[in-house]
Amino acid sequence: MKDYFSGNSSEYSKFRPHYPEDMIQEIIALAPNKNTALDVATGNGQVASRLAGSFQAVYATDISENQLQQAPVISNVLYQKMPAEHTDFQDRQFDLITVAQAIHWFDFDSFYKEVYRILKPDGVLAVLGYGFFSTNEDSNRILRRLYDDIVGPYWYPERQYLSEGYQTIPFPLVEIVNKKFSKEYTWSFEQLVGYLETWSATANYKAVNKENPIDLVYDDLKVSWEKGDKKVFFPMFLRVGKLKK
Repeated sequence: MKDYFSGNSSEYSKFRPHYPEDMIQEIIALAPNKNTALDVATGNGQVASRLAGSFQAVYATDISENQLQQAPVISNVLYQKMPAEHTDFQDRQFDLITVAQAIHWFDFDSFYKEVYRILKPDGVLAVLGYGFFSTNEDSNRILRRLYDDIVGPYWYPERQYLSEGYQTIPFPLVEIVNKKFSKEYTWSFEQLVGYLETWSATANYKAVNKENPIDLVYDDLKVSWEKGDKKVFFPMFLRVGKLKK
């Protein structure tokens, strides 16, 4: 598993979108028992905290100590610094394993081998994520220029899995759900820029060019944003599977 987000963990916690409630509830409902859940690559604990009300115990792992420090303290959630591919959990320990916006960074073979070890025979694995958002037409045009042309060469190749809605990731389980969701926000311009600052490609561009790529579109984007309805729509996707017998 790769760690590209320790450097902006507080911004990641503040500006990244949250998953819709119906998406989380569908995942919870698919777990046959509600004893133990594991949120892998939990980041700031967004998903783990939402599982806490339904499971007796929730474990949440990440390789970034900075990210874990942003997570909320909840009595039945245990945060641990640990890679996704190699854990110290017991065999057949979990009723549910979740991975949100992270599986594209994993070593797939090692991770799925671990899933088959620590997931209960009747448990489920839920993989969820979100893609590039849309907004008003003028802002979309400017944001696409930023995304494709300006920082396009600075995206990690794994980003393609998100662009494809996780439909092309290896998924060696019996799939029981493959579904799309969406999440709508009304953002201030400051929130929009804050989110753009969390892009890995933004950080990579800064490191190479010693300037902020957002500055190249900032003025035009601000004008278009103030004219628009300030709504953003995130496409979200969910794949859930059970172990093959």
